[in-house]
Amino acid sequence: MQKTLLLVDGSSYLYRAFHALPDMRNAANEPTGALYGILNMLRRLRLDYPAAYIACVFDAKGKTFRDDMYADYKATRASMPEDLVKQITPIHAAVRAMGWPILMVEGVEADDVIGTLTVQAVLHGMTAVVSTGDKDLAQLVNQHVTLINTMNNEKLDPPGVIAKFGVPPERIVDYLTLIGDTVDNIPGVSKVGPKTAVKWLAQYDTVDQVIANAANIGGAVGENLRKAIDWLPQAKALVTVKTDCDLSEHMGTFPESLVVLPQDNATLIDIYTRYNFKTWLREVSSLNGSVAINGTASEENTLTPKNTEKAGIIGSVIAAVEDLVQSSLFPDLATNYETVATEQQLDHWLAVINAAEYTSVDTETTSLEPMTAQLVGISLSCIAGVAAYIPVAHRSQDGPQQLSRDFVLAKMKAWLEDPSKKKIGQNLKYDSHIFANHGVTLRGIAHDTMLESYVFESHRPHDMDSMALRHLGHKTITFQEVCGKGASQICFDEVEIARATEYAAEDADVTLRLHQTMWPHIEGDTNLRFIYEKIEVPTAVVLQKIERNGVLIDAGLLGTQSNELGKRMLDIEQQAYVLAGQPFNLNSPKQLGEIFFEKLQLPIVKKTPSGAPSTDEEVLQKLAEDYPLPKILLDYRSLSKLKSTYTDKLPKMVNQTTGRVHTNYAQAVAVTGRLASNDPNLQNIPIRTAEGRRIREAFVAPENSVIVSADYSQIELRIMAHISGDENMLRAFADGEDIHRATAAEIFSTTPKDVTSEQRRYAKVINFGLIYGMSAFGLAGNLGIERGAAQMYIEKYFLRFSGVKQFMDDTRLQAKAQGYVETVFGRRLWLPEINSPNGPRRQGAERAAINAPMQGTAADLIKLSMIAVQDWLETQKLGSKMVMQVHDELVLEVPQDELELVRQKLPELMAGVATLRVPLIAEVGVGKNWDEAH
Repeated sequence: MQKTLLLVDGSSYLYRAFHALPDMRNAANEPTGALYGILNMLRRLRLDYPAAYIACVFDAKGKTFRDDMYADYKATRASMPEDLVKQITPIHAAVRAMGWPILMVEGVEADDVIGTLTVQAVLHGMTAVVSTGDKDLAQLVNQHVTLINTMNNEKLDPPGVIAKFGVPPERIVDYLTLIGDTVDNIPGVSKVGPKTAVKWLAQYDTVDQVIANAANIGGAVGENLRKAIDWLPQAKALVTVKTDCDLSEHMGTFPESLVVLPQDNATLIDIYTRYNFKTWLREVSSLNGSVAINGTASEENTLTPKNTEKAGIIGSVIAAVEDLVQSSLFPDLATNYETVATEQQLDHWLAVINAAEYTSVDTETTSLEPMTAQLVGISLSCIAGVAAYIPVAHRSQDGPQQLSRDFVLAKMKAWLEDPSKKKIGQNLKYDSHIFANHGVTLRGIAHDTMLESYVFESHRPHDMDSMALRHLGHKTITFQEVCGKGASQICFDEVEIARATEYAAEDADVTLRLHQTMWPHIEGDTNLRFIYEKIEVPTAVVLQKIERNGVLIDAGLLGTQSNELGKRMLDIEQQAYVLAGQPFNLNSPKQLGEIFFEKLQLPIVKKTPSGAPSTDEEVLQKLAEDYPLPKILLDYRSLSKLKSTYTDKLPKMVNQTTGRVHTNYAQAVAVTGRLASNDPNLQNIPIRTAEGRRIREAFVAPENSVIVSADYSQIELRIMAHISGDENMLRAFADGEDIHRATAAEIFSTTPKDVTSEQRRYAKVINFGLIYGMSAFGLAGNLGIERGAAQMYIEKYFLRFSGVKQFMDDTRLQAKAQGYVETVFGRRLWLPEINSPNGPRRQGAERAAINAPMQGTAADLIKLSMIAVQDWLETQKLGSKMVMQVHDELVLEVPQDELELVRQKLPELMAGVATLRVPLIAEVGVGKNWDEAH
């Protein structure tokens, strides 16, 4: 029987394992994801590919011969993340302890060591299996050498290489030479991609023959080839895997030195104990004559038959993580899920939830549209692992019986509407809408796991599936697994009830477990608890009411505006034809590029990823400074967007039952705490153009009512003054000065009364620009001045407002040290890229660190205002209601007989939600429509 050598490209999997898993950590907060992923993969490989000889190959530290050949080799690669660096030593120790010989050879890369070993294996009459994710190693494939990619379960033999790359293994080097390797920063022939490389090699066989026939290859690509001829031999040498490395100092006789080593159980016990791999610890402890695991019966993952059926390392790792529980709250994720199909069962569960301190509740529905979706079923859980699903509207003909929706809601209404019965859910704002669609007002909302996640770790995903994997190590059943996807997707009311129970009961169960896991992190932190309990949870309740209220629009007026916009677009089309000298499709980038860059010979500002000259908005803005055609095209695009997004679309979004438009406010999206509006997006209606402002005219009040708009005055600058403590800025606000005029007076060394309108405009751009991290370059572009002059203004600004400069410097340092900044109220604004080795990303995070406290505090203030205003409206039993929230603005629909009261009270409520070192001022406007009020 022919023997097999199994080789693992450890270096190629380090990053993959690191990024494939959530941010796993042990009790000491040490990162463990890469370690877990690598070890799990090696365990899987030993099962799937039994081999007499094995080795795990890693890159050694230091330069290699390729660095000597080419100084820029791998120059674009970012340095290894610190959390991965911390795992390298334990990875090496654990791999050795599992019995894998490790090879790291100075001066050459892991690829070259693997290449040398595969050649040795073939010479010894063996087969070699190489586990890697590196395409470069495809050049090693032959009838005796196979590549496997455990990330995606891919297997490459010679036919497989041809199928994947279009060339046989012996031409992979030529192929890579032509296309280059962006990962390793090895240039190929400019603009030559895989298709061209395959075409050339099919025609000329080798890269040498391609070079020999370079004169016969026409077009720009041929010219690029001729320019690269002197470089290509070097490129070929760089992409060629070395197969004759001297390994004598690093291993003994081949292949005997690569035989599987005895497992070092004592070392594995130490590693598994330290990093909380408890199932593996139990296994190795029992082998070592010990079964004690830190005095606990906590479970951790293991490879089961179910796990091994899943494809690739991501499949196996995620599958193994399904049962990983890092908290002793959930020792085994055992479940007991029940379908409630009889009145007796329902009465039992009503008794349970009425006696419970908290109940997790979730709804299954006919759609995701909150105002129209119908209830299909309700799931409940009060104890981790125990849950029930109450189907009420499944359409399955042959399935088990179900109670009627009206009967169930009538029985549950008292509990659902009881504010003393505490409910937990995942995005309960949506579930509140569903119950409201059936005449039930959900009360007693105590916790929302989506909001807990948002407050605890705003920079991470907040969907239940992601959180379950991240916090519970549990992979949930997905909606697509139950209902399918694409054209074949079915509605949830068509799902077989037994399967629906598995999915829906799990939702309630996992939601309860997530709360039990995340709540202690928030409960013990005063600031986070305030943000969660006093801002986010009550804001969700208010938002549901605003969404339910909806806003009245004048569809007829929008229709008129749409016709007018259409006529103006036709006029612009004709102007464009005249300027271009021919008709063309204004929406076609290809035709636009031909007109701009071939016919009119306009300068190329930038190119698309495919190499074509770009005609995006940034390019048009730049060209519009000097040429008329790009300028009117910008006008055309602006009008087209208004027409398609608002004047045409809004009338179609009117709810047929209410006659109003109902947006959805996404609460857990922006890390700063700002809300996002969608379906329709009411926050992006442009207000800098007359056409944009006219759209707001269509947002109207009903008869005998008016629209009232209230927004904070210069809120972010006031917050800057409060946070920075700058004396000049504080004094200007305290004295009620125009802050932009006061700033201009400081910068231009004059008195406020002598500041010109142009100087005030400059100061306004500087004031807002600097809190958004604007550079001298950006300021120069905004003001249309020289960069040197812009730099001078910035320096004078910081000289006069030294407290602002100090705040910015301190904030950058604080952000780098702790990874986040905070609002005035303690909301954490995470900045994952703040220490990135990538310059642009790091600089972007630094700019965000400056602005986030202002923007985040403004978001907190407007949410507190919403809560205060809603509470007042309800306490006073007024007919006035909030209908929109847009950035720092609240929009209300107010009956005429309540107008004076509301106009007087709104500024008081909004100014009174917090005490800053400067006055909070809210300004109120009134009108028949939103535009008049604003």
